[in-house]
Amino acid sequence: MLIKEFRVVMPLTVDEYQIGQLYSVAEASKAETGGGEGVEVLRNEPFEDVPHLGGRYTRGQYTYKKYHLASKVPAFIRILAPKGSMEIHEEAWNAYPYCKTVISNPGYMKDNFFIIIESLHLPDKGDKQNVHELPPDKLKLREVIMVDIASDPITSSDYKLSEDPNRYESETTGRGPLTGKWISRVSWSTILEVKKYSISTSDYK
Repeated sequence: MLIKEFRVVMPLTVDEYQIGQLYSVAEASKAETGGGEGVEVLRNEPFEDVPHLGGRYTRGQYTYKKYHLASKVPAFIRILAPKGSMEIHEEAWNAYPYCKTVISNPGYMKDNFFIIIESLHLPDKGDKQNVHELPPDKLKLREVIMVDIASDPITSSDYKLSEDPNRYESETTGRGPLTGKWISRVSWSTILEVKKYSISTSDYK
């Protein structure tokens, strides 16, 4: 079992990040859907009385999606790939600021593969040590990875000048650009950073 915790500081409030998250998910789904391939939404409904993170989050929005990946890989891989291997299932419970996502491949790997991603968004700079309340045995397996959205390397194919935090300045808020040790220098009076603690648990049998 692999457990990795990614800590990502954002120059946003917790409420602002939620708006951006919903927009990004909608745009990604729209871009990937079409021609019988992409994202298929099977369920999208409210949930209640489903306890998460020690019962502190019990209601929110549940979605169940299928990702059809056949058109995303070369033709020879489609020919060789076993039936069901190109279809990924995703269940998500969005009880913001807590979110849980379970990714699986029941058509081919069945119960032998899953990835669980739990995210908690808090107004801090990433200095809390066990926000996901992991028990001691799993805490020993956890690897913490700090992510700096302005300084960490990015591939040239993913780079967009208009989205570069080192260059972008918001006309609406006046925030940015993010340069140097920006996390320690943040002093905007109207903002409290949102820290996204995401923990990913992967299991392959």
